[in-house]
Amino acid sequence: MKKVFVSGCYDMLHSGHVAFFEEAATHGDLYVGIGSDKTIHELKARRPVNNEQERLYMVKSLKSVKDAWVNKGSGLIDFLKEIEQLKPDIFFVNSDGHSNLKEELCKEMGIEYVVSKRIPHGNLPARSTTTLREECRIPYRIDLAGGWLDQPNVSKLYPGPVLTISIEPDYEFNDRSGMSTSSRKKAIELWQVDIPAGDKKKLAKTLFCFENPPGTKYVSGSQDSLGIVMPGLNRLYYSGEFWPSEIESIQDNDILSWIEQRLWLVPLYPRHSGYDVLANTNITTEYAKKLSDAAISCWNAIMKKDVHQFGEAVRNSFEAQIAMYPNMMSEDIFEVLDKYKKYALGWKLSGAGGGGYLIFASETPIENAIQIRIRRGE
Repeated sequence: MKKVFVSGCYDMLHSGHVAFFEEAATHGDLYVGIGSDKTIHELKARRPVNNEQERLYMVKSLKSVKDAWVNKGSGLIDFLKEIEQLKPDIFFVNSDGHSNLKEELCKEMGIEYVVSKRIPHGNLPARSTTTLREECRIPYRIDLAGGWLDQPNVSKLYPGPVLTISIEPDYEFNDRSGMSTSSRKKAIELWQVDIPAGDKKKLAKTLFCFENPPGTKYVSGSQDSLGIVMPGLNRLYYSGEFWPSEIESIQDNDILSWIEQRLWLVPLYPRHSGYDVLANTNITTEYAKKLSDAAISCWNAIMKKDVHQFGEAVRNSFEAQIAMYPNMMSEDIFEVLDKYKKYALGWKLSGAGGGGYLIFASETPIENAIQIRIRRGE
């Protein structure tokens, strides 16, 4: 029998985990590496519900699992020593667990890399740990175009819009992944489980002020708090201030569905703690204008549902961003981008850069990518 290796958290064990293990076991004897409590805390900024010994006991009890252990490493590749010892024939991953780092490691070690089809067992519903977590429905956010214009040192050179979408927490996006995880943690401090009812603009300003009290050295852009709190698609117009001078929201289901169907997220890795996107900046009026023009074009493309203009505008916005903030990119990210961009019309990073997710605009599916749901209005 071939040796098949999988690795993950496997907290709150559910039918989705069992179906995943059963699918992996169709390829051979299944060995499971479980993320330690320490690793999960570093990646997710939270402790698991079940500790590592509980999770190990439950996973080892499954009939499809040949053996299991707690990985001794840290980070996304916390299983390196274990995989070197096991020498598996196949590394099996879920689509949201896929990363270029894992795929490249398998190439180097001569291991076949297989991505799950994620098929539920029988008539059971598709499950994920995140969707079973009832305690927090606070969204994440993605900026589609114009990111950095929410900083006064950029928009004072040339005003323009930032386009954001509020993302349902169907996945537990890694900490420091560019999905406004820092602002979201502050929102959880304020509201615990979900955005409360009430005036969303006022609630967003409350979150913005809570995250940036007087004396804050680096003020987080208000697109983060607005992007989390305001449902749907939002056009935030900045003209040299931290708070936008205009806010326009779109709740039309056809438009939001059109965006959802054309966005594909490829996982990278979280930004490391010492990452400094503000080093080596080249902020000019020319690039600020290009950023503004790209965001305006992106908005118009969405209103017309013109996917080619949409892709071009997202790409132009991203190129203006990295021209101003070159530390957003690294050689590793460029390698992943080069692998996928021939299949897409446009692309960008999920946030300020240095890790997280590459986001592609495409009319057709992108291999090993995940898709998101935009939060609708009440």
